[in-house]
Amino acid sequence: MARLTKQIVDAARPKERAYFTWCGDLHGFGLRTYPYPSGKKVYYADYRNAAGVRKRMKIGAHGKITTEEARKLALAVLGAATKGEDPAEERATRRNAITVKELCADYMAAADKGLILGKRKQPKKPYTVSQDHARINRHIVPLLGRKLVRELIPADVTKFIRDVTIGKTATVEKTKPRGKARVTGGAGTATRAANFLGAILSYAVNEGIVERNVAHGVKRKADEKRTRRLTFDEYRALGAAFAEAERNGEPWQVVAGARLLALTACRLGEIAHLKWSEIDEAGGCFRLADTKEGASVRPIGRRAFELLATLPRGGAYVLPAMRDAGPFGGLPHAFRRMARRAGLTDVTPHTLRHSFASVAGDLGYSEPVIGALLGHKAGSVTGRYVHIVDTVLVAAASRVAARIDAEMAEKGAVVAFERVGQ
Repeated sequence: MARLTKQIVDAARPKERAYFTWCGDLHGFGLRTYPYPSGKKVYYADYRNAAGVRKRMKIGAHGKITTEEARKLALAVLGAATKGEDPAEERATRRNAITVKELCADYMAAADKGLILGKRKQPKKPYTVSQDHARINRHIVPLLGRKLVRELIPADVTKFIRDVTIGKTATVEKTKPRGKARVTGGAGTATRAANFLGAILSYAVNEGIVERNVAHGVKRKADEKRTRRLTFDEYRALGAAFAEAERNGEPWQVVAGARLLALTACRLGEIAHLKWSEIDEAGGCFRLADTKEGASVRPIGRRAFELLATLPRGGAYVLPAMRDAGPFGGLPHAFRRMARRAGLTDVTPHTLRHSFASVAGDLGYSEPVIGALLGHKAGSVTGRYVHIVDTVLVAAASRVAARIDAEMAEKGAVVAFERVGQ
């Protein structure tokens, strides 16, 4: 028998019955190929326990883990067996006793190591992992943490959604010596928490802890898309709040970051972590190395570049931290503070992004153009190999940014509001 490799695994074809392909290099490590219609391939470790009883332990499905990852896991199992342990029995015992809190801890340990993949089949980003930790600590563990995973039923998930919706887990949480976070309920919060709970239970199924995901099929409210946009009066109020913050001595990173959010339609994280090396003024774009959609080339208007030209350059980041070499971290709280000062308590950085798209629509630009301005995956300039940005897109970004900048400066008459094609 040859060493079990990815090439051999990929070449294995389903037959009328399931069969094993054993590794000639690591005794007891093998692949089971199932017949049609599933045709799935699963790695196993085969050993005898201290009593001489033969045990066959599932390692994981091919595709979920690689051949070499399965080999390392099998080596750990077989090594434990040689020491007199019984890994399969220990797994079965733990499977019957593991609580939701313990399952969440296992899931997040895997996520922290980059073993949980996100939508782009890549390890979850640190910000997403921190959100996952928060949902566990604020909603899942308080309501379900003590329950045994194997005893969960769909009714438990339904009650979980209802309890989060009515605000049963709402609280004010201390985050820093002088900071706090308001944990709220509501249908949207409940839907996102339930969706994440479903992901954790899918992990439990893949790990062999339970046979089915009880969150599947449980009704929840669709996570509504945020459609709030600023009116031009609200743009003027927000611009006045930015100016007041500048006069009151707010850090320059605060006002510059907020203005860049309004003028570029970039996401909060994209501006907070923007590097000077990603700015291509000659090309009229930002060449963002890592965004929600992967690498992205974003058309940027002239007003944003004019603002950038006024900022000090002292490090890698456009908005540097005040005490170290990292990015400035105070923008989210500062933006909320300025929005409240403008009387806009329901306005978030995402509102500026949606408002930018809405202004572009008001000016008559098409959906594909707007998608490209926002950096959507289907936009025409996303991707890491684009070198030249369409001049039409750059002109569109400049026109929209100029309109928004004029309104924030209370100079709405400066930019004509004719539609494209008129």
